[in-house]
Amino acid sequence: MRGRILALTAAALLGVAGCSQSEEPPLSRASAGRSAPAPVPAPAPPAPLPPLPPAEPGDEVKALVTGTGVVVPVLARQGEGFLVRTPCARETVVAGGTPLFGATVVLDPGHGGVETGAVGSNGLTEAALNLAVTERTRDLLEAAGATVVLTRTADYRMALGPRAEIATNLQPRAFVSIHHNGEADGPSPRPGTETYFQIASPDSRRLAGLLYEELVATFSRFEGVPWEADLDAGAKYRPNAAGGDYYGILRRSAGVPAVLSEALFLSNPAEAALLARPDVQQAEAEGIARAVARFLTGDDPGSGFVEPYPRTEPAGPGGGTSSCQDPPLE
Repeated sequence: MRGRILALTAAALLGVAGCSQSEEPPLSRASAGRSAPAPVPAPAPPAPLPPLPPAEPGDEVKALVTGTGVVVPVLARQGEGFLVRTPCARETVVAGGTPLFGATVVLDPGHGGVETGAVGSNGLTEAALNLAVTERTRDLLEAAGATVVLTRTADYRMALGPRAEIATNLQPRAFVSIHHNGEADGPSPRPGTETYFQIASPDSRRLAGLLYEELVATFSRFEGVPWEADLDAGAKYRPNAAGGDYYGILRRSAGVPAVLSEALFLSNPAEAALLARPDVQQAEAEGIARAVARFLTGDDPGSGFVEPYPRTEPAGPGGGTSSCQDPPLE
């Protein structure tokens, strides 16, 4: 997922914290076309997360886990059930299910169903990868005490509106939309992960900086990978024509600190092969969880912020409701 834009933990971890774009080794726009040597296994993961707070109890049901495991935002009580917004943004009444009153963190695995997102040359789909990493991240955060809700729990299509509505209803302290990228500008000396923040939210910006910091440190542990990246890889924003957030998941979740993570490039066969490994998916989840934990428990400002270069091409299709088929809710 890419588009046109107007417009690391610190130096001890990455050795580049606080560097300007001019200090970064330049990238080439030439296509790499290289095969990947076998990456060296990553070292043992770092220390466990600090204790994280559960969601504060509330009186009103804000979302619902239906009998089939689908999470939907609640609009109102309706008799003995709930009026909810379906994944395809329709309204319907659901009886039963598990009520949700709040969340510490909401995680959003991008794409799903027929909307596969990027696809690696090894057949790895972004939708499946997003969900796998999200589930691992949830397990880590829950083990530390946080109340975590996923917007998508299986391989079904889900529109942007209901995803964001789950977050705005539950009012978590952090909302992370987990994606993986495609179509890099060219070869890079470091992992080309990008994180996007809400233009008007300082908290979102800080979370994006922490997430970028942790993910680049995480992926850099894997040696021998011919990385690719965009020229403006980093923690950044993207405005629409009106000056607001371009990405719907960030724009629609205003009021909640939200970030969009685009980790590595599935379009690079070497990175797709890396991302297919369960240990790498676990390492990515650990990086996301550490960034969220640091955001919740400290005031580190994050790093890796860049001024993005202008883009005009759309980021790609998906997230709408046309021809959308809802999964079974009961």
